[in-house]
Amino acid sequence: MGHLEGRVVVVTGAGRGIGAAVAKVFAAEGAKVLVNDLGVALDGTGADTALSQQVANEINDAGGEAIASIDDVSDYDRAEQMIRTAIDKFGKLDVLVNVAGILRDKMIFNMTEEDWDSVIRVHLKGTFNTTKHASVYWRELRDDTAHHRIINFVSGSGLHGAAGQPNYAAAKMGIVGLTYSCANALGRYGVTANAISPGAATRMGGSVPEDRRIERSAREMAIRAPENVVPAVAFLASERSDWCTGQVLQASGHRISLYSHFEVVRQVNTTGPWQLDEAFELIEESFKSAARSPAQH
Repeated sequence: MGHLEGRVVVVTGAGRGIGAAVAKVFAAEGAKVLVNDLGVALDGTGADTALSQQVANEINDAGGEAIASIDDVSDYDRAEQMIRTAIDKFGKLDVLVNVAGILRDKMIFNMTEEDWDSVIRVHLKGTFNTTKHASVYWRELRDDTAHHRIINFVSGSGLHGAAGQPNYAAAKMGIVGLTYSCANALGRYGVTANAISPGAATRMGGSVPEDRRIERSAREMAIRAPENVVPAVAFLASERSDWCTGQVLQASGHRISLYSHFEVVRQVNTTGPWQLDEAFELIEESFKSAARSPAQH
């Protein structure tokens, strides 16, 4: 029996890359999967509605059980329809995996309003849309002994501040905050919420400009296969992960890591109302040696 036997899972962005790897491995482990992908280009334009059906067909041909969805995660009503389709088809919903995303990379001083809005809409609003509708369903069940899961994909781009991806970084850090909030809000309904920061050789990684791209050997590329991200995602989706909520995991190659939560590392105090001279001196004296840029973390 597989690690996800009988689990019903929605995976967005599952037409290729990490999302497709998640859908296929989950199905092989006994899950019933709704494969969602609108099939857009990397920048969010166009559509290839056959992608999700191709992955669903592969799963079904291999003896698994899957259906395809081309609902747009950034559309509030279509996201609800997607969640409802999974429940109507398979009788329930256990796990939501939010992978779908696009890129519109530019430095902050070159970024257009549309570049910003498009990325925020797909990543942050899209994750809200699917999570909102799944959480309504789980809240109605009111089963605090359930093993329901929200697994959101975030990125080192946000956690470490990629210079050429301010929109993507902001969206992904917004998803971190959303994940923390859902972990605190939904535990009483048997729901855990966690995030995965993946490192893998995908079309997103291939979009990095050559002057900023890290050259990797064939062996390194194999290690960074999307399939190597899946074990951490599968664990979070399983019934064994009830203890794990409100966490950010990194999965890259042969390494799985746990990020720390934000925490105070230094503090200064005053005995009365703050005076600017005093505040300036204390802040610089105490914080300067402890402060690190995001890239240093």
